[in-house]
Amino acid sequence: MDRCKVTAIANQKGGVGKTVSTISLGIGFAAAGEKVLLVDADPQASLTVSLGIKSPDELDTTISTAMEAVIAEKPPPDGNGIIHHAEGVDLLPANIELSALEVNLTSIMSREYVLQEVLEPLRSRYDRILIDCMPSLGMMTINALGAADSVIVPSQPNYLSTKGLSLLMGTIARVRRQINPGLKIDGVLLTMVDNRTNNAKAVIASLRQTGEYLRVFDTEIPYSVRAAETSSEGKSIFAHDRNGKVAAAYRKLVEEVTEYEHSQSPRSRSENRIR
Repeated sequence: MDRCKVTAIANQKGGVGKTVSTISLGIGFAAAGEKVLLVDADPQASLTVSLGIKSPDELDTTISTAMEAVIAEKPPPDGNGIIHHAEGVDLLPANIELSALEVNLTSIMSREYVLQEVLEPLRSRYDRILIDCMPSLGMMTINALGAADSVIVPSQPNYLSTKGLSLLMGTIARVRRQINPGLKIDGVLLTMVDNRTNNAKAVIASLRQTGEYLRVFDTEIPYSVRAAETSSEGKSIFAHDRNGKVAAAYRKLVEEVTEYEHSQSPRSRSENRIR
């Protein structure tokens, strides 16, 4: 039975912590015993660089190579281009070639399903696949939503970041109707939170009031300069600042996501009805 869960980490606004969240969740789940694949679906290759590959454009095999093989109806590249990271996760990297491929996607048939075809044979090898989406609602993000079982939406607690949520929700609704009816929203993840400001408190309170319609994770990721440093270090917040407040928050988030997924499983829902 396919027990792998594919989750897209998405928000069309940049700088909201998508890459740090993808890495932290992935390595957190790996530490809990899961086999995890991280997928870089951004031509800027932020995920790839943040995991220690400083010259992604020199890679021979990336997500672009794998998607081009699908388009050309050829076998996947040897090893699928997957790289193992020292902290226990695997990475399907990206580089600037993905930008050209995204443009080419607009002219091929079934363009929304190319990434899904890349990931489908990998699902049997992993417990969890996390896709770090690009900061736009372009064709690669549509591909990621088409391939995913669920979405986690990182968002800063400020006006511009939350304003973009409605656009993303509209895109997710269209993807559900036309491409992937099983797509679910796991929740909004508040990142870079500074609860000392009245503006942040007001935005968070407003978001949480919409909980009936849009789930917001209880866990909030605090603002920290230490978290921003991880990209240049090529390692996660757990390795860079193990005892810091951001690492503690992401450990809590891994627990919250796991508990939420268990509560949503068919068996769990059946047990709750019996009680």
